Amino acid sequence: MTSTTSSGLDDEEVLDSLTIGRRIRDTRLARGMTLEQLAAAIDRAPSQLSVIENGKRELRLAELQRLARALGSSLDALLSPEPPTRRAALEIALERAQRGPLFGSLGLAPLPIRKSLSDGAIETILGLHDELQRVHEQRAATPEEARRANAELRAEQRKLGNHFPELEARAAELLSAVGHAGGPLSQRTAGELASHLGFTLHHVADLPASTRSVTDLENHRIYLGTRPSADPRTTLLQALAAHVLGKPEPRDYAELLRQRVETNYLAGALLIPEASAVPLLTAAKEARSLSVEDLRDAFATSYETAAHRFTNLATRHLGIPVHFLKVHSSGAISKAYENDGAAFPTDALGAIEGQYVCRFWSARQVFDVEDRFSPYHQYTDKPNGTYWCTSSIQSGSGGAFSVSVGTPFAHVKWFRGRDTTVRKSSGCPDPSCCRQPPAALAARWASKAWPSARLNSSLLAAMPTGTFTGVDTTEVYGFLEAHSPE
Repeated sequence: MTSTTSSGLDDEEVLDSLTIGRRIRDTRLARGMTLEQLAAAIDRAPSQLSVIENGKRELRLAELQRLARALGSSLDALLSPEPPTRRAALEIALERAQRGPLFGSLGLAPLPIRKSLSDGAIETILGLHDELQRVHEQRAATPEEARRANAELRAEQRKLGNHFPELEARAAELLSAVGHAGGPLSQRTAGELASHLGFTLHHVADLPASTRSVTDLENHRIYLGTRPSADPRTTLLQALAAHVLGKPEPRDYAELLRQRVETNYLAGALLIPEASAVPLLTAAKEARSLSVEDLRDAFATSYETAAHRFTNLATRHLGIPVHFLKVHSSGAISKAYENDGAAFPTDALGAIEGQYVCRFWSARQVFDVEDRFSPYHQYTDKPNGTYWCTSSIQSGSGGAFSVSVGTPFAHVKWFRGRDTTVRKSSGCPDPSCCRQPPAALAARWASKAWPSARLNSSLLAAMPTGTFTGVDTTEVYGFLEAHSPE
């Protein structure tokens, strides 16, 4: 359990490092304290304190309390969301802009923020940045709207540690209602859950191609396809979850994506109940033998479902920051989540879906491994630190994908597979890492090659016409009319 202070913040909540760093510096200078004096007072090296004052390290509440005492300041004063001065506000805004994906996409070196940099110069830079941001957003078409909404939702998941207590509680209520005592959720129990919620199940051969299931709320029927699937429980549970959550027809992409996340989360919580999974994971951590494979096998789910569920529970219950990646064999990101600082590639708007991961990351390297039965483990030295990942190949109708779960080096001691000797080095996003060919090869072939690109048919119409969900409502309504018992 985390404790809560009078400021209303949990001990584990990450605070606004930039604003707080400026307040610490201003308070220290107002007290006439040197960097060395304050560092000694909180038992930290001056270099560590400098990183804090520059807003380059996130502070926990306990650390902030020590700083407040050493400065003779109140906690509320340091937590004030307002910058201490107009100059500080400008510096914070510039620092945030330079850390953002838009600035990063320009390939420019960050501008050092010194006293010699005038307020007017900073205002000009911020004005240019805001205009460039506006142009990007103005030119963004429908697919980019969805990607922006997804980036915002991912940031919210990161803040929550990808754990939704209200959905966990709802899953527990549903499982209790059908007498599920723990362990894998059988197909029979999934069917009983549908019956408990008032639905009958119907498997049909003519399910509309644009759907995974169709729910008839008037006649309390759920239609499922007859084609075999990797886990028939998942589609049914997702349909039931959508009904339980009572979501209306989404009005925009942000609402659509949120509904999908919550529906998939509830379905996952039914397949791998928190009450059963947490003791298993806790015991595995104590034995220093955590693995996604054990979670998969214990609850008879797919590797991807187990990996997703691990991210739901690892940070909240085990105190372990993690990241998740689903990557196509081409190297393009399909899904991703992180709360451990893993630096995923992004476009100028912060979206990661469709971006290509470094060739030296575990998510790409696993495709070169002949043994696809055993899990693949790898350490990767990245510009922001060393990470350990475990990856597995999953194949489906969309091709082959790697599913990876990783954690920073400091937390790898809890995982099975930490003894791997496989280690790679990645310099991305530096183009010279793997995006630019070696100079010798470029000189040899640059003017002598003309590859024919494999263009996707959806290149100019990336999103479907009609409803933005891509569901053919004409086909769905005709299907329901044909199958209605009346």
